[in-house]
Amino acid sequence: MQIYDTERRAKREFTPRDEGHVRMYVCGPTVYDQIHIGNGRTFVAFDAIRRYLEAKGYDVTFVQNLTDVDDKIINRAAEEGRSAAEVANEYSEAFREQMRRMGVEPPSVQPKATEEIPQMISLIEELVEKGHAYATPSGDVYFSVSSCPAYGEVSGRRVEDLLAGARVEVDEDKRESADFALWKAAKPGEPSWESPWGAGRPGWHTECVAMANRYLGVPIDIHGGGSDLVFPHHENENAQAEAAWGTPIANLWMHSGMLRVDGEKMSKSLGNFHTLKEVLDRYPADALRLLLLQTHYRSPLDFSFERLEGAQGAWERIKNTVSALEWAARDDATSAQSEPGEAEAPTAALQGAVDEARSEFSSAMDDDFNTAGAIGALFTLATKANTYLAEVGEGAQPNVARAAADALVELFGILGISVAPGQATLPSELVDLAAELAGFAGGSPEEAAEALISARAEARKAKDWAAADAIRNRISALGLVVEDTPTGSRVVRREG
Repeated sequence: MQIYDTERRAKREFTPRDEGHVRMYVCGPTVYDQIHIGNGRTFVAFDAIRRYLEAKGYDVTFVQNLTDVDDKIINRAAEEGRSAAEVANEYSEAFREQMRRMGVEPPSVQPKATEEIPQMISLIEELVEKGHAYATPSGDVYFSVSSCPAYGEVSGRRVEDLLAGARVEVDEDKRESADFALWKAAKPGEPSWESPWGAGRPGWHTECVAMANRYLGVPIDIHGGGSDLVFPHHENENAQAEAAWGTPIANLWMHSGMLRVDGEKMSKSLGNFHTLKEVLDRYPADALRLLLLQTHYRSPLDFSFERLEGAQGAWERIKNTVSALEWAARDDATSAQSEPGEAEAPTAALQGAVDEARSEFSSAMDDDFNTAGAIGALFTLATKANTYLAEVGEGAQPNVARAAADALVELFGILGISVAPGQATLPSELVDLAAELAGFAGGSPEEAAEALISARAEARKAKDWAAADAIRNRISALGLVVEDTPTGSRVVRREG
């Protein structure tokens, strides 16, 4: 398996620290508001990566933090006249809820910054003791960038260039402008904790280092996040680990590309800012996952609702294909069989397409988790499956139809996308009609539908066309339709 490493700017063979076990840390959100779709893109990408590693047999320990103490949270609390804890708790739960809706698997561990203060203080103490950090008269503690030769390795920048975009507090007590805060002295009305340097709170860059070491042990196998975190966040994390323990925080760095909306940077001022909740309230999560994963995780992604609607249409077509294949896979799905040898060539072709799709899916995912290539292979399989069903009609072979359906469900499932047909609830009048025609008494709607379809199939098999037509006509009288497809018949509501 080849994975692109941000620090080395190249793909490299992935070998976890311990055979069969992957230690993975992905930076979580600062919980002061609903997350936006750009955040969602990152979390979906790493969820798919985690799922694939697990599908390959790895035991994955996945840690993702929640930053629940930060200037943004404090400012939001002041604006709304409530405590920072109340804001953080509300949006922590909002984040978890959107991840559940999005089908993102929960982390193995999800620590909160406010619950890890002792570990952070211990790390800062070690950095001060080793001469890599210093306290100021005001009670702040800063990391000394010039004391760490490894600084700049992750982002590939020179120290003198590493200022733009950083969360830097202006402090005349700082020795160098590039030094960053490890501990911030308490201000009136802000949450604070006691420390050797007085009351205060940790800097943003310290929490993940302490958490990664506590729950995974550094160096971890994979550290991930959005590309906007390469500098300063991940650069500063790595510097602390190198200075404190003489080791990088991670053996491999992965970063997802940025998301744009209709070709422009997403921002509230442009009116194109969309929260994940807003999008999920309008569209199925599976369709959104499909759209997000159709672009390689490292590439920029251009989001639009037009593209999302296209992804929803594609997802629904795949589900219809799976439904047709599962119908063909039923032993009693057809009332007629093709002549011996008639469907051999198409059947062999579809079986070959199944094997090819599985191989291409694995090859794409083994090449730096190329979900775009993996999905392309599955779309090709679905197209070939539809061609097969059209060619052979009622002569579809159940075993090969089942193999194709299973491949689509399984492989899309590895990406966290469900394409399995849902259980439809039939109208009560149809249940009654099924019971009458098939001698069926009671039972579920699904069982009633089985009886109805079976009765008509048996009539057609016996070439009792009058009986088959009588069943169809009775259904039509109820405003319902019998839909005959190449793989069998279904009962559906009449549109309109």
